[in-house]
Amino acid sequence: MVTLTHDSGIRMRSGLLLALASATSFGLSGPLARGLMNAGWSAAAVVAARVLLAGAVLLPLALPHLRGNWNLLRANANLIIAYGLVAVAGTQLAYFNAVAHMEVGAALLIEYTAPIAVVGWLWVRHRQQPGAATIAGAVLGIAGLLLVLDVAAGLSTDAIGITWALAAMFGAAAYFVLSAHGGDLPGTVLACGGLLIGGLTLIAAGALGIVPFHATTHEVAFADFTTPWWIPILVIGIVTAAIAYVTGIAATRRLGSRLASFVALTEVLAALLFAWLLLAEAPRPIQLLGGALILIGVVTVRLGEPTTSALGDPETPADILDDASTLPQPEP
Repeated sequence: MVTLTHDSGIRMRSGLLLALASATSFGLSGPLARGLMNAGWSAAAVVAARVLLAGAVLLPLALPHLRGNWNLLRANANLIIAYGLVAVAGTQLAYFNAVAHMEVGAALLIEYTAPIAVVGWLWVRHRQQPGAATIAGAVLGIAGLLLVLDVAAGLSTDAIGITWALAAMFGAAAYFVLSAHGGDLPGTVLACGGLLIGGLTLIAAGALGIVPFHATTHEVAFADFTTPWWIPILVIGIVTAAIAYVTGIAATRRLGSRLASFVALTEVLAALLFAWLLLAEAPRPIQLLGGALILIGVVTVRLGEPTTSALGDPETPADILDDASTLPQPEP
């Protein structure tokens, strides 16, 4: 049973601030990636730069949490590799390819139907039949998706963009499934290992010609300003990946996975706002309505699913990232 104390109240408030910081950081990645790709970067190069930089930043945090237990790495090698290839590299590559063909907000909202895919997987694979609330949430999510696509207006008729966004959705669903495993593996180690593996894999794939891999030193143009290429690279790696993961893990440890995931839904709103500010992509009313339905549907799905998350004992600052076994809402 959770005892409500002054410490737990402080922990709740700090957790909410950390979760909002994480969601806002993740939401900035799509608009920055679009600017880099418009300047001549391939999606694979953007993802590789982002995740490798983030992995390098997280490495000094992950090693102390591993405490020299290399057997733990060997025991979870398959999980870390799968996480790096699918949850990190695959999801982000699909998302950035999607925003190259469609608006950032629409791509992200499609990706955020991932919880519905997770429910379907649990039903088919583990016979966990969804309840009435979950089914209602799925219906709302699908209806919202149709409005976000706004096919009648000709915005998202690009089949390539929609296909990539759906691939990102399935990658995000895999993220949740993979994150449920390896409870003895600190979250910082899983995140750092996955980021480094994902980035190195993309570089290898580019060198072999499997995916287009190219970058430029051209200035990056946004709606009202231009900037040297290295500034958005630093921001997309440090802010939208490393800081986003660190604050998200800390928030999840304070709030529990369910509440943290609710707050993480604000990433959609952050992405729409950043796309409006940086790319002049103002969402239309029908897309806002569709986005609202998707968010309501996702929340309803989550409320309809059983959860065992709860707040634990108050932590000291040194314990914030120690042994974190759950990770925040994913991004591209």
